[in-house]
Amino acid sequence: MAAPLEVVLSSDSGSQLWNVSVFDPHSGSSLLSYRGGSSAARSLAVLRGGYLLSAQLGKNFINVWEIQRKDQLQQKIVCPGVVTCLTASPDGLFLAAGVAEAVYLWEVCTGKLLSVLSRHYQDVTCVKFTDDSSHFVSGGKDNLALVWSLSSVVHLDLSHAPEPRHVLSRHSLPITDLHCGLMGAQARVATASLDQTVKVRLEYLHSPAEWFLLCLLKCCLSREKAFQSDTEGNQVFKGHRNLVTCLSVSMDGTLLLSGSHDETARLWDVQSKQSVRCLTHKGPVTNAVIMAAPANMFLPDSRPAIPLPRFSRHLHASEGDGGESGEVCVRLGLNVQDEEETYLQKTDRLNSLMDAVTDKSVFGDGENTKVRVAELEEEVQTLKKVNKDLYDFSSQLLTKPT
Repeated sequence: MAAPLEVVLSSDSGSQLWNVSVFDPHSGSSLLSYRGGSSAARSLAVLRGGYLLSAQLGKNFINVWEIQRKDQLQQKIVCPGVVTCLTASPDGLFLAAGVAEAVYLWEVCTGKLLSVLSRHYQDVTCVKFTDDSSHFVSGGKDNLALVWSLSSVVHLDLSHAPEPRHVLSRHSLPITDLHCGLMGAQARVATASLDQTVKVRLEYLHSPAEWFLLCLLKCCLSREKAFQSDTEGNQVFKGHRNLVTCLSVSMDGTLLLSGSHDETARLWDVQSKQSVRCLTHKGPVTNAVIMAAPANMFLPDSRPAIPLPRFSRHLHASEGDGGESGEVCVRLGLNVQDEEETYLQKTDRLNSLMDAVTDKSVFGDGENTKVRVAELEEEVQTLKKVNKDLYDFSSQLLTKPT
């Protein structure tokens, strides 16, 4: 059986059989299960396609599995408090978690705690990165959604607290979830709240303008529209018997996944709005997401390319870190110490290497050329001597008297 292109990752608060389970979205069959603990809501993350992370429900640590080693809990990342939400940047370089009213940001390749953002007034409920990892958005029980620029948050001067780029404050009750669209800083951000509204920021993240909607999202929107089901119910997906807590859409937009407190996750056909699969759980569903299947998920002998370091709990460097107090070492890439080359520099370097290899294969390098020339000259002298000996011998035979 070939590995699926997309998988469903889900978790529930019961965790009687497993913490996180992997399903085939088309057949509904269970493919894998990760055991150990239980996952909090909005705390499931895949890091670089090699690790699966989830915040332990009601505890102050994050569970870590290697993506292909489902039966063995690999590591626990201890945090300063109970983790309320968790996310990893798409490029795999940063990990962000909500702890009480603060957002903690770690650098993955070193495990250093880069920043603690204490701009919310109540607990942080959700945090998401944009697809280019340039920004992230945090929402909280204080009804605020804060847009952060990663370049302004990751800084070396700890004496100045970073400020959010934008503050979205149009909800009247706590924000329960949010979603960042595509195109990086030009993405649209949707926030859901207990005030029974979904508010969509239609302008770019670098623009202060906002536009709110109370409807299902469409590609082109020019006015505010109320989300109300009509008499035929063709805008409603009916089937759950309790609160719906999470939603996800397949890459081709044909399947909708929903998780609910009725202990089920359902797959819906978007066109017909019919439930095509019901995935039964042992408790209220806390996470449910459709994602591209990581390459190593179904290869039991594979291992992540880079091991995870030990994550720091403190913002300031300790005495054993080899740096001065308050110093934060920021690496732009995974295990890269030097400045990254530009594409033109890489092209010039590759051309130089190719020219050197070509010259060496045709002409040889300088030292080898001298040795080869000496060997050829010695061979020529030997052939001359042999030729002279043959000439002398033949001359003697011809001139010898009979």
